Amino acid sequence: MQVELAGEARRPDRTNEDFAAASPEALVLLDGSSAPAGMASGCTHGIAWYVRRLGVHLLARLTDRADRTIAECLSDAIVETAALHGGRCDLAHPNTPAATVVAARVLGGSLEYLVLGDSLLVLHLKQGAPRVIGDNQPFPGGEELRRQVRETVPGSPERAELHLRYALAVRAARNRGPGPWIAAASPKAAAHAETGFVHLADLHGVAALSDGAARYTDRFDLGGWDDAVRLMAQDGPAELIARVRAAERSDADCARWPRGKAHDDASALYARI
Repeated sequence: MQVELAGEARRPDRTNEDFAAASPEALVLLDGSSAPAGMASGCTHGIAWYVRRLGVHLLARLTDRADRTIAECLSDAIVETAALHGGRCDLAHPNTPAATVVAARVLGGSLEYLVLGDSLLVLHLKQGAPRVIGDNQPFPGGEELRRQVRETVPGSPERAELHLRYALAVRAARNRGPGPWIAAASPKAAAHAETGFVHLADLHGVAALSDGAARYTDRFDLGGWDDAVRLMAQDGPAELIARVRAAERSDADCARWPRGKAHDDASALYARI
């Protein structure tokens, strides 16, 4: 694979809580699960620390453990990252650092892939429309709250209150029962990822996007997925993120495109096969 990637924090004064990395045979992209300011996590390290370490461990497992399935590699990486917290962190806390995960690797003549959470993997196929994988864990209990957040005035006390209620609802359901499931401290989450194989001969390439970058299609409708993968293949992931940022700036009050955050961390990766 020939890989190009780009990432940008939602604001210059904030740490990017996404993480993307790749080797010639594997790629990972993680999107840290942010929480309202002041919400305790039980962890002394923080989300950025977590996504970087989980991402590095996962990339290592993908490249050196061909005997393990991609879901087993994620499970192993979660265990290894949890061990780094030490006794200072309460990993049973419902707001312990967590992240969505996209991963893929070349195995023989196939690409093995995994998606956990609402980040996306997009297969740029030689025949037919791109195939979008991920964001397949609906959370009906929180959708009404999420809609209400988007419909309130950004920066208002009402939005802050609704955002907190939504965050608490997600964390009460996360990583138990029907979910939603994302990577946190329990390796059991890996079993809930969407996984599969596709023949390399069928691909132009493969893209991975955090939900902040996926706004290009999902929120702003700047183009379809065929436009998005073609743009990344021709001009690079940084150009896709630049167009997302331009749309965000043109709608700073979230009136044209209602959304929970005016700006979000955005990361995108495109790998030519």
